Amino acid sequence: MHELGVVFHIMKGVKRVAAENNLTEIASVTVELGQVSTVIPHYLTDCWKWASEKEELLRGATLKIEELPAVTYCEACENTYSTVEYGKICPHCGSGKTYLVQGDQVMIKEIEAC
Repeated sequence: MHELGVVFHIMKGVKRVAAENNLTEIASVTVELGQVSTVIPHYLTDCWKWASEKEELLRGATLKIEELPAVTYCEACENTYSTVEYGKICPHCGSGKTYLVQGDQVMIKEIEAC
């Protein structure tokens, strides 16, 4: 389960931002989670609940998850499409010259202080 490692990485970022802004208590953290990030949302939430209770700054803070759709770009026809629905083959032209442009990231979007 790599979700615990992801949580520790998120917490490290939140603690850095909190220190830079003299925050002493965090109410919530909103994370953008890509549809093909390989992170399972309910595992991430469970890990957050456990780990955040161990940090005074984050004790009681909620983790909010916003899912970002996976989008692929086709170099052949220059269109984008839903990665999950169509995979690596472009539904517009049938080309395999494609690459993911969005959907594999895990990013902190917002930190709400008390």
